[in-house]
Amino acid sequence: MLRVYNSLGRSKQEFRPVRESVVGIYVCGPTVYADCHIGHAKSYVSFDVIVRYLRHLAYRVRYVQNITDVGHLTDDADQGEDKIGRRAREMGIEPMEVAERYARSYFDDMDALNVLRPDISPRASGHIPEQIALVESLIERGHAYEVDGNVYFDVASFPGYGKLSGRKLDEMMEGVRIDPNEQKRHPADFALWKRAEPAHLMKWKSPWGEGFPGWHVECSAMGLKYLGPTLDIHGGGLENIFPHHEDEIAQAEGATGEQFARYWLHNNMVTVEGQKMGKSLGNFITLKAAFAGAPPLTAPVRPMVIRYFVLTSHYRSPLDFSQEALDAASKGLQRIEETVRRLRRQLSSAGSTEGEVPEQVRALVSQTRDGFLTEMDEDFNTAGALGRLSTFAREVNRLLDESSSLGGPALGAMDGVFQELGEGVLGVLRDAESGEAGGSGLEPQLIEALIDTRRRLREAKHYELADGIRDRLASLGITLKDGPEGTSWTHA
Repeated sequence: MLRVYNSLGRSKQEFRPVRESVVGIYVCGPTVYADCHIGHAKSYVSFDVIVRYLRHLAYRVRYVQNITDVGHLTDDADQGEDKIGRRAREMGIEPMEVAERYARSYFDDMDALNVLRPDISPRASGHIPEQIALVESLIERGHAYEVDGNVYFDVASFPGYGKLSGRKLDEMMEGVRIDPNEQKRHPADFALWKRAEPAHLMKWKSPWGEGFPGWHVECSAMGLKYLGPTLDIHGGGLENIFPHHEDEIAQAEGATGEQFARYWLHNNMVTVEGQKMGKSLGNFITLKAAFAGAPPLTAPVRPMVIRYFVLTSHYRSPLDFSQEALDAASKGLQRIEETVRRLRRQLSSAGSTEGEVPEQVRALVSQTRDGFLTEMDEDFNTAGALGRLSTFAREVNRLLDESSSLGGPALGAMDGVFQELGEGVLGVLRDAESGEAGGSGLEPQLIEALIDTRRRLREAKHYELADGIRDRLASLGITLKDGPEGTSWTHA
């Protein structure tokens, strides 16, 4: 039974979607004005595994993740400059050029991290009619009012305002990150539509004049369009609970009269020495810089190492970023990858995988799958799931060391676990057979060719040359191990 921590109610609850076997999930996507950093990886890798696991459980999932390309202001509320507009001014290009450049950059980074593309990636600028219609509905229902081309949501008209964040309306003055605004009936009222000044580049015609949507209304409109009226899961960063997600609830439920989302899932942040990683704090490192090994890192980091690093923490827990933590993640992933390569080398020469699987192997496979599911069923505990996979890899190595009679059925059954859980659900074993694995830069086929050459040299009693191959491989981080079945190799 899958249990998830629902921020709405602050408790773990059994997961039951609106429609049996079908799940609609909406996750707040990036505002595309700069390259993504490690903090973005924490969020989108976490939700990628959630989607993968739901599909593993045979749910038919529609995953929607928006692209914010207008309306997100610099104070994350109702004041300041549009983040994309400001970036466009700094770069001397059009706002849509900024959005296109960094949207492509975002997907490039996510592809590198083996994050599956969403089923739908709606852009805020492409859904202006839906947002205008939502605002009109809120005005008609008495939840919104217009002042001089600006439209605000009247929080006093919605009794449930604050139910996600736990804030009370009369205590919200200090939680509202805006300057006093005489147009608002209550300081916590928030903008649904903003009037655009003549010089503003990103603006659209509306019943209230030329303007642009508020950041919060975008997600409500797109979520309702593709998954509504009630979403099964709405996800995003912990920092978005208030005001962004609180405002989404007010807008959607004010317009439809129905619950907007059954389960609210929020991922925690990446920290650097205990402080949140973020652009405004200047302590972030972009994913592209990490892949390239830019300072403060000491060497390029494989994308799969970053993915593994993210999954070593629970999605609701903070994750402290450091070179030491990445090194530990690299070693943990490398141990599993080496086991997979060793297993598949034997499998490639074992013949058919059809037939009876030995009881010892069958028990190990069953125990690993059951344990993995137990961890993931407990609010997607990826750290525990990785632990189960690591234990399985250790047991596979032990069986390979102890037995020279493991046939194709046994080897195939064990490899199936790595494919199903390591590749399919966690998505961390994409590089297991590639030249990237372990960072050696050598293709496994080349290593095998050198091992074969060494074997021939030893048979011809050219021991000095054979030892030279072994030593040269060792200098590159490849350790050879001779055994009754031949020579195996691992990264040192």
